[in-house]
Amino acid sequence: MAKRTLAEKLSILSDAAKYDASCASSGGDRRDARDGKGLGSSGGSGICHAYAPDGRCISLLKILMTNFCIYDCAYCINRASSRVERARFSVEEVVNLTVEFYRRNYIEGLFLSSGIIRSPDDTMADMVRIARTLREQERFRGYIHLKTIPAASQELLDEAGRWADRLSINVEMPTERSLSEYAPEKSASGIRKAMADVRLRREASREGPSHRGKRPARFAPAGQSTQVIVGADASSDRTILTQSSTLYASYGLSRVYYSAFSPIPDPAKALPLKPPPLVREHRLYQADWLLRFYGFGVEEIGGASGMLDLEVDPKTAWALEHRERFPVDVNRASREELLRVPGFGTKTVGRLLSARRRGLVRYEHLKAMGAVMKKAQPFISAGGWSPRGLLDDARLRARFAPQPEQMALF
Repeated sequence: MAKRTLAEKLSILSDAAKYDASCASSGGDRRDARDGKGLGSSGGSGICHAYAPDGRCISLLKILMTNFCIYDCAYCINRASSRVERARFSVEEVVNLTVEFYRRNYIEGLFLSSGIIRSPDDTMADMVRIARTLREQERFRGYIHLKTIPAASQELLDEAGRWADRLSINVEMPTERSLSEYAPEKSASGIRKAMADVRLRREASREGPSHRGKRPARFAPAGQSTQVIVGADASSDRTILTQSSTLYASYGLSRVYYSAFSPIPDPAKALPLKPPPLVREHRLYQADWLLRFYGFGVEEIGGASGMLDLEVDPKTAWALEHRERFPVDVNRASREELLRVPGFGTKTVGRLLSARRRGLVRYEHLKAMGAVMKKAQPFISAGGWSPRGLLDDARLRARFAPQPEQMALF
């Protein structure tokens, strides 16, 4: 096989990295300066856009170190038995790519993952060497996210957390049984142990005096995240969210990412032929937000079937099922009650509570506070507004569900 150019490797290994959702891309337009008529680029091979906790959009070089892999996970396009084009970066090539992209102001950081080559330790050692070289030799101060390999030695995982801002350890499947069936070389207990070790190391790195309350972690300061594949097995949304709730509580994860299963070439017979509706992934993110910031429990989301409503967002679906809890008086309700109102976000509720201390909150004030009134109207009362019979309207659900479309004949 002819030796691949660096551009060919970048094309193959950036495309192979797109299946990892823990570096989510923004929906911005692709702007390219490769024609020589502009300066800078927000698209092209290897560049994705992720959002920081403070809302900043960060451009990252998102690549695999290699898509060769000794594992044969059924759901993975880069599995050992797959017939995809293969490529591999050297440590020096990843370092040089990152530095050159950074100098040209294309990126602000690196997201690095990899197939498993030779052994977990060999692969993790190369990834750690990349991060260490960037930090020590190149004085790279940008963001680094390493997707770690849980079967690697504790020493290598410890060193990864010294150089990287964030570590991710993907659980892959919603249940241990599914992981065992689809990825027999991987260990659910090994993944959990690696997550627990990262949490302990982060907490230990905070020890010492702090003048402003809790000391920031020096080990993987941006925390750890994980990804779960949705729709490759028969797990319900409630099963997936139960796992997420446990992961947040037990391992202090910053984020759980949900990735809708995509059919791959030469699929295993156990895999479905069609992907799940992409809206299912979206609903899981919405439900995840309700668990983390709105005080909902897993048992409240998903209805009797354990599946999220694909037509209506999960907060609105809950409100429609619990109409007896509404309308909520925005001038008297508790914060917890206000957070359950469709169309009210956490910032809106904060502004509303602050405004109540100054006087009566009227209906027309709510939109200025950021409320989505089309959703909130049936579920609230306010100065100058009462929903009257809206809550009892049999057609209320249709107000929020997508409108039916005329199907084309040809």
